Amino acid sequence: MSRLGEEEWIRAARAGSAPAFARLVGAHQSAVRAFLRRTLSGGWGEADDVAQETFVSAWQALPRLRDDQGFRAWLLGIAWRRAQDRIRQARRGAARDQAWLEMTPAVDGASPADRLAVRQALADLPPDVRASVALCLADGWSHAEAAQALGLPLGTVKSHVARGRARLLVALGGCDDA
Repeated sequence: MSRLGEEEWIRAARAGSAPAFARLVGAHQSAVRAFLRRTLSGGWGEADDVAQETFVSAWQALPRLRDDQGFRAWLLGIAWRRAQDRIRQARRGAARDQAWLEMTPAVDGASPADRLAVRQALADLPPDVRASVALCLADGWSHAEAAQALGLPLGTVKSHVARGRARLLVALGGCDDA
């Protein structure tokens, strides 16, 4: 792509042409995604999400672009700021999760290895089963309360709790009598 062609696309996009901006995205998306994949540790999906945010921000900020020849650097600057936002967001989330784990009372007599095994077994459960187990076994909710909160039939919650309990027992080296 010639520099002149890109500058024409920038001018047209600045004037509101979505097709011209789509050409700019097509010309630069590989570089933006590659940069974000190297910068973020969350994998390709996270990098692609941040790239999408980058292009939306660029479209909105395009009228403020001062140097058409510096479009690529400007675009990667937006990507870098979006990546920094995502990294800060992940750190805050990890800090909240850690604080929650520290506030959660440890099960009496459970070794750190057992707690880790339970945590991994919970992580391996399907989300609706994990939610049922968390509410009924960890938080002491009745099956009916969990069914109402989760919007699931009562029988489904009961079977989810039974299956989840069995998988947790197996994870802890117990026998699955079910």
